[in-house]
Amino acid sequence: SRRASDARNQPPSSEVVARPVGVCSMMRLPVQASPEGLDAAFVGVPLDIGTSNRPGARFGPRRIREESVLLRAANPSTGALPFQSLAVADLGDVNVNLYNLQDSCRRIQEAYQKIVAAGCIPLTLGGDHTITYPILQAMAKKHGPVGLLHVDAHTDTADKALGEKVYHGAPFRRCVDEGLLDCKRVVQIGIRGSALTLDPYRYSRSQGFRVVLAEDCWMKSLVPLMGEVRQQLGGKPMYISFDIDGLDPAYAPGTGTPEIAGLTPSQALEIIRGCRGLNVVGCDLVEVSPLYDPSGNTALLAANLLFEMLCVLPKVTVV
Repeated sequence: SRRASDARNQPPSSEVVARPVGVCSMMRLPVQASPEGLDAAFVGVPLDIGTSNRPGARFGPRRIREESVLLRAANPSTGALPFQSLAVADLGDVNVNLYNLQDSCRRIQEAYQKIVAAGCIPLTLGGDHTITYPILQAMAKKHGPVGLLHVDAHTDTADKALGEKVYHGAPFRRCVDEGLLDCKRVVQIGIRGSALTLDPYRYSRSQGFRVVLAEDCWMKSLVPLMGEVRQQLGGKPMYISFDIDGLDPAYAPGTGTPEIAGLTPSQALEIIRGCRGLNVVGCDLVEVSPLYDPSGNTALLAANLLFEMLCVLPKVTVV
Protein backbone atom coordinates (compact mmCIF):
# COMPACT_ATOMS: atom_id res chain seq x y z
CA SER A 1 0.00 0.00 0.00
CA ARG A 2 1.11 3.54 -0.65
CA ARG A 3 2.47 5.48 2.29
CA ALA A 4 2.38 9.20 2.84
CA SER A 5 6.07 9.66 2.17
CA ASP A 6 8.50 11.52 -0.10
CA ALA A 7 6.67 14.81 0.34
CA ARG A 8 8.32 18.20 0.57
CA ASN A 9 6.87 18.91 4.01
CA GLN A 10 4.94 16.43 6.07
CA PRO A 11 4.07 15.62 9.65
CA PRO A 12 6.91 13.60 11.18
CA SER A 13 5.96 9.98 11.83
CA SER A 14 5.66 8.94 15.48
CA GLU A 15 7.75 5.91 14.45
CA VAL A 16 10.68 8.33 14.12
CA VAL A 17 9.87 11.37 16.30
CA ALA A 18 8.05 11.12 19.63
CA ARG A 19 4.81 13.12 19.67
CA PRO A 20 5.81 15.54 22.47
CA VAL A 21 9.03 16.42 20.63
CA GLY A 22 9.27 19.60 18.58
CA VAL A 23 8.03 23.18 18.41
CA CYS A 24 4.23 23.49 18.53
CA SER A 25 3.11 23.97 14.92
CA MET A 26 0.06 22.72 13.04
CA MET A 27 0.59 18.99 12.44
CA ARG A 28 4.25 19.62 13.40
CA LEU A 29 4.84 21.07 9.94
CA PRO A 30 7.67 23.53 9.30
CA VAL A 31 6.87 27.12 10.29
CA GLN A 32 7.77 29.74 7.72
CA ALA A 33 7.07 33.43 7.20
CA SER A 34 6.49 33.49 3.44
CA PRO A 35 3.72 31.77 1.45
CA GLU A 36 5.93 31.66 -1.67
CA GLY A 37 6.16 28.17 -3.11
CA LEU A 38 3.32 26.78 -0.99
CA ASP A 39 0.10 25.29 -2.35
CA ALA A 40 -1.65 25.56 1.02
CA ALA A 41 -0.83 26.84 4.49
CA PHE A 42 -2.25 26.85 7.99
CA VAL A 43 -2.58 30.37 9.39
CA GLY A 44 -3.54 31.40 12.93
CA VAL A 45 -5.65 34.48 13.63
CA PRO A 46 -5.71 34.80 17.46
CA LEU A 47 -8.43 37.44 17.67
CA ASP A 48 -11.42 37.47 20.04
CA ILE A 49 -12.32 41.12 20.55
CA GLY A 50 -15.36 40.71 18.30
CA THR A 51 -17.05 38.23 20.66
CA SER A 52 -20.45 38.91 22.20
CA ASN A 53 -20.45 36.34 25.02
CA ARG A 54 -17.58 34.26 26.43
CA PRO A 55 -14.08 35.38 25.32
CA GLY A 56 -10.99 33.22 24.83
CA ALA A 57 -10.89 32.41 21.09
CA ARG A 58 -7.57 34.29 20.96
CA PHE A 59 -6.12 31.09 22.43
CA GLY A 60 -7.78 28.88 19.80
CA PRO A 61 -4.93 28.69 17.27
CA ARG A 62 -2.36 27.72 19.90
CA ARG A 63 -4.53 24.96 21.40
CA ILE A 64 -5.54 23.60 17.98
CA ARG A 65 -1.86 23.34 17.07
CA GLU A 66 -1.17 21.60 20.37
CA GLU A 67 -3.86 18.96 19.81
CA SER A 68 -2.87 18.51 16.13
CA VAL A 69 0.18 16.54 17.30
CA LEU A 70 -2.00 13.42 17.02
CA LEU A 71 -2.75 13.92 13.31
CA ARG A 72 -1.01 11.73 10.75
CA ALA A 73 -0.20 12.32 7.08
CA ALA A 74 -2.69 10.02 5.32
CA ASN A 75 -6.50 9.86 5.37
CA PRO A 76 -7.50 6.19 4.96
CA SER A 77 -11.23 7.03 5.11
CA THR A 78 -11.08 9.10 1.92
CA GLY A 79 -7.85 7.90 0.30
CA ALA A 80 -6.36 11.39 0.40
CA LEU A 81 -2.60 11.90 0.65
CA PRO A 82 -2.46 15.70 0.90
CA PHE A 83 1.26 15.99 1.59
CA GLN A 84 2.13 14.00 -1.53
CA SER A 85 0.07 16.41 -3.62
CA LEU A 86 0.71 19.79 -2.00
CA ALA A 87 3.50 21.84 -0.49
CA VAL A 88 2.08 22.76 2.94
CA ALA A 89 3.49 24.66 5.93
CA ASP A 90 2.39 26.63 8.98
CA LEU A 91 2.63 30.39 8.36
CA GLY A 92 2.33 31.26 12.04
CA ASP A 93 -0.14 33.92 13.18
CA VAL A 94 -1.40 37.22 11.80
CA ASN A 95 -0.12 39.96 14.11
CA VAL A 96 -3.53 41.24 15.19
CA ASN A 97 -4.16 44.34 17.31
CA LEU A 98 -6.11 43.22 20.37
CA TYR A 99 -6.98 46.83 21.25
CA ASN A 100 -8.55 47.76 17.90
CA LEU A 101 -10.92 45.55 15.92
CA GLN A 102 -10.93 47.71 12.76
CA ASP A 103 -7.13 47.78 12.67
CA SER A 104 -7.05 44.01 13.19
CA CYS A 105 -9.37 43.57 10.21
CA ARG A 106 -7.05 45.70 8.08
CA ARG A 107 -4.04 43.63 9.18
CA ILE A 108 -5.87 40.36 8.43
CA GLN A 109 -6.95 41.53 4.97
CA GLU A 110 -3.40 42.64 4.10
CA ALA A 111 -1.89 39.36 5.34
CA TYR A 112 -4.36 37.28 3.33
CA GLN A 113 -3.90 39.33 0.17
CA LYS A 114 -0.23 38.35 0.26
CA ILE A 115 -1.10 34.69 0.85
CA VAL A 116 -3.58 34.42 -2.02
CA ALA A 117 -1.35 36.50 -4.34
CA ALA A 118 1.30 33.78 -3.88
CA GLY A 119 -1.18 31.14 -5.11
CA CYS A 120 -1.42 29.61 -1.64
CA ILE A 121 -4.75 28.37 -0.22
CA PRO A 122 -5.15 29.46 3.43
CA LEU A 123 -6.56 27.12 6.09
CA THR A 124 -7.27 29.39 9.04
CA LEU A 125 -7.23 28.63 12.74
CA GLY A 126 -9.45 31.17 14.55
CA GLY A 127 -10.12 33.33 16.31
CA ASP A 128 -13.70 34.60 16.50
CA HIS A 129 -15.92 34.74 13.41
CA THR A 130 -15.20 38.42 12.76
CA ILE A 131 -12.01 37.29 11.00
CA THR A 132 -13.89 35.72 8.08
CA TYR A 133 -14.95 39.20 6.88
CA PRO A 134 -11.44 40.54 6.15
CA ILE A 135 -10.37 37.11 4.85
CA LEU A 136 -13.24 37.17 2.33
CA GLN A 137 -12.27 40.73 1.34
CA ALA A 138 -8.89 39.31 0.31
CA MET A 139 -10.50 36.28 -1.39
CA ALA A 140 -12.92 38.39 -3.43
CA LYS A 141 -10.14 40.74 -4.49
CA LYS A 142 -8.50 37.79 -6.24
CA HIS A 143 -11.44 35.59 -7.25
CA GLY A 144 -14.41 37.96 -7.45
CA PRO A 145 -17.53 37.13 -5.41
CA VAL A 146 -17.15 33.62 -3.95
CA GLY A 147 -19.57 30.87 -2.99
CA LEU A 148 -19.72 30.00 0.70
CA LEU A 149 -20.35 26.87 2.73
CA HIS A 150 -20.99 28.16 6.24
CA VAL A 151 -21.43 25.70 9.13
CA ASP A 152 -22.62 27.43 12.30
CA ALA A 153 -25.36 27.58 14.95
CA HIS A 154 -25.91 31.22 13.92
CA THR A 155 -26.30 32.96 10.56
CA ASP A 156 -23.91 35.78 11.61
CA THR A 157 -25.90 38.23 9.50
CA ALA A 158 -26.86 40.79 12.16
CA ASP A 159 -26.52 44.39 11.07
CA LYS A 160 -25.06 45.82 14.27
CA ALA A 161 -24.77 45.45 18.02
CA LEU A 162 -24.15 48.28 20.49
CA GLY A 163 -23.88 50.51 17.44
CA GLU A 164 -20.96 48.51 15.97
CA LYS A 165 -21.16 47.01 12.48
CA VAL A 166 -18.05 44.85 12.81
CA TYR A 167 -18.22 41.98 15.33
CA HIS A 168 -18.62 38.22 15.24
CA GLY A 169 -22.40 38.31 14.71
CA ALA A 170 -22.18 40.38 11.52
CA PRO A 171 -19.40 39.15 9.17
CA PHE A 172 -21.66 37.82 6.45
CA ARG A 173 -23.90 40.93 6.46
CA ARG A 174 -20.76 43.00 5.83
CA CYS A 175 -19.67 40.58 3.09
CA VAL A 176 -23.04 40.97 1.35
CA ASP A 177 -22.87 44.76 1.71
CA GLU A 178 -19.49 44.76 -0.05
CA GLY A 179 -20.42 42.27 -2.78
CA LEU A 180 -17.91 39.65 -1.61
CA LEU A 181 -20.36 36.73 -1.85
CA ASP A 182 -22.08 35.09 -4.82
CA CYS A 183 -25.33 34.95 -2.86
CA LYS A 184 -26.98 32.28 -5.02
CA ARG A 185 -24.10 30.01 -3.99
CA VAL A 186 -24.23 30.44 -0.21
CA VAL A 187 -25.36 27.60 2.08
CA GLN A 188 -25.62 27.86 5.88
CA ILE A 189 -25.91 24.55 7.79
CA GLY A 190 -26.62 23.83 11.48
CA ILE A 191 -28.55 27.01 12.28
CA ARG A 192 -30.54 26.85 15.52
CA GLY A 193 -31.25 28.33 18.94
CA SER A 194 -33.39 31.00 20.52
CA ALA A 195 -33.58 34.31 18.67
CA LEU A 196 -34.78 37.90 18.92
CA THR A 197 -37.68 37.24 16.52
CA LEU A 198 -39.61 34.25 15.18
CA ASP A 199 -38.04 34.65 11.73
CA PRO A 200 -34.31 35.12 12.35
CA TYR A 201 -33.38 33.62 8.94
CA ARG A 202 -35.34 36.15 6.88
CA TYR A 203 -32.30 38.21 5.93
CA SER A 204 -30.27 35.17 4.77
CA ARG A 205 -33.11 33.79 2.69
CA SER A 206 -33.92 37.22 1.23
CA GLN A 207 -30.35 37.36 -0.09
CA GLY A 208 -30.76 33.97 -1.79
CA PHE A 209 -28.82 31.90 0.77
CA ARG A 210 -29.92 28.34 1.44
CA VAL A 211 -30.45 27.97 5.20
CA VAL A 212 -30.42 24.40 6.57
CA LEU A 213 -31.64 24.31 10.16
CA ALA A 214 -30.10 21.92 12.67
CA GLU A 215 -33.54 20.38 13.21
CA ASP A 216 -33.54 19.30 9.58
CA CYS A 217 -30.23 17.49 10.17
CA TRP A 218 -31.11 15.61 13.36
CA MET A 219 -30.55 11.83 13.19
CA LYS A 220 -29.71 11.99 9.46
CA SER A 221 -26.79 11.38 7.17
CA LEU A 222 -25.90 14.65 5.42
CA VAL A 223 -24.51 12.89 2.33
CA PRO A 224 -27.73 13.57 0.32
CA LEU A 225 -27.71 17.24 1.40
CA MET A 226 -24.10 17.63 0.27
CA GLY A 227 -24.98 16.23 -3.15
CA GLU A 228 -27.42 19.12 -3.51
CA VAL A 229 -24.87 21.59 -2.13
CA ARG A 230 -22.26 20.48 -4.69
CA GLN A 231 -24.74 21.11 -7.49
CA GLN A 232 -25.62 24.54 -6.13
CA LEU A 233 -21.99 25.62 -5.67
CA GLY A 234 -20.80 24.31 -9.04
CA GLY A 235 -17.23 24.76 -10.26
CA LYS A 236 -16.62 28.41 -9.38
CA PRO A 237 -14.48 29.50 -6.39
CA MET A 238 -15.98 28.75 -2.98
CA TYR A 239 -14.91 29.20 0.63
CA ILE A 240 -15.59 27.00 3.68
CA SER A 241 -16.23 28.78 6.99
CA PHE A 242 -16.74 26.37 9.87
CA ASP A 243 -17.76 27.72 13.27
CA ILE A 244 -17.13 24.99 15.84
CA ASP A 245 -20.40 25.96 17.57
CA GLY A 246 -22.21 24.38 14.62
CA LEU A 247 -21.49 21.16 16.49
CA ASP A 248 -23.39 20.18 19.61
CA PRO A 249 -21.74 21.52 22.78
CA ALA A 250 -21.55 17.94 24.09
CA TYR A 251 -18.80 17.45 21.48
CA ALA A 252 -17.48 21.01 21.35
CA PRO A 253 -18.05 22.78 24.67
CA GLY A 254 -15.00 25.01 24.19
CA THR A 255 -16.74 27.86 22.40
CA GLY A 256 -18.18 31.26 23.27
CA THR A 257 -21.83 31.04 22.17
CA PRO A 258 -22.90 27.39 22.52
CA GLU A 259 -26.37 26.26 21.35
CA ILE A 260 -27.88 22.90 22.29
CA ALA A 261 -28.95 20.17 19.85
CA GLY A 262 -26.33 20.72 17.18
CA LEU A 263 -24.51 18.66 14.57
CA THR A 264 -22.36 15.64 15.38
CA PRO A 265 -18.69 15.08 14.48
CA SER A 266 -19.69 12.44 11.93
CA GLN A 267 -22.03 14.94 10.25
CA ALA A 268 -19.18 17.48 10.24
CA LEU A 269 -17.05 14.92 8.38
CA GLU A 270 -19.86 14.29 5.90
CA ILE A 271 -20.11 18.04 5.23
CA ILE A 272 -16.39 18.58 4.70
CA ARG A 273 -15.81 15.36 2.74
CA GLY A 274 -18.84 16.34 0.65
CA CYS A 275 -16.83 19.35 -0.60
CA ARG A 276 -14.47 17.10 -2.56
CA GLY A 277 -14.52 18.19 -6.20
CA LEU A 278 -15.51 21.78 -5.41
CA ASN A 279 -13.21 24.70 -6.21
CA VAL A 280 -12.22 25.41 -2.61
CA VAL A 281 -10.08 28.57 -2.46
CA GLY A 282 -9.86 28.86 1.34
CA CYS A 283 -11.20 27.53 4.64
CA ASP A 284 -11.44 28.53 8.25
CA LEU A 285 -12.27 26.87 11.56
CA VAL A 286 -13.29 29.53 14.07
CA GLU A 287 -14.62 30.15 17.59
CA VAL A 288 -12.60 27.56 19.52
CA SER A 289 -12.26 28.99 23.02
CA PRO A 290 -10.15 26.40 24.82
CA LEU A 291 -10.69 27.78 28.33
CA TYR A 292 -14.17 26.21 28.45
CA ASP A 293 -12.90 22.74 27.57
CA PRO A 294 -10.00 21.62 29.77
CA SER A 295 -10.08 18.16 28.08
CA GLY A 296 -8.85 19.66 24.80
CA ASN A 297 -11.55 17.77 22.86
CA THR A 298 -12.92 20.88 21.14
CA ALA A 299 -9.46 21.79 19.83
CA LEU A 300 -8.78 18.16 18.89
CA LEU A 301 -12.02 18.12 16.88
CA ALA A 302 -11.03 21.43 15.25
CA ALA A 303 -7.58 20.09 14.31
CA ASN A 304 -9.15 17.03 12.69
CA LEU A 305 -11.68 19.13 10.76
CA LEU A 306 -8.87 21.35 9.43
CA PHE A 307 -7.00 18.22 8.30
CA GLU A 308 -10.18 17.05 6.53
CA MET A 309 -10.41 20.45 4.80
CA LEU A 310 -6.82 20.08 3.62
CA CYS A 311 -7.75 16.67 2.22
CA VAL A 312 -10.53 18.07 -0.02
CA LEU A 313 -8.50 20.86 -1.61
CA PRO A 314 -8.65 20.71 -5.43
CA LYS A 315 -5.13 19.47 -6.17
CA VAL A 316 -5.12 16.63 -3.63
CA THR A 317 -4.86 13.23 -5.28
CA VAL A 318 -7.04 10.47 -3.90
CA VAL A 319 -5.76 6.90 -4.13
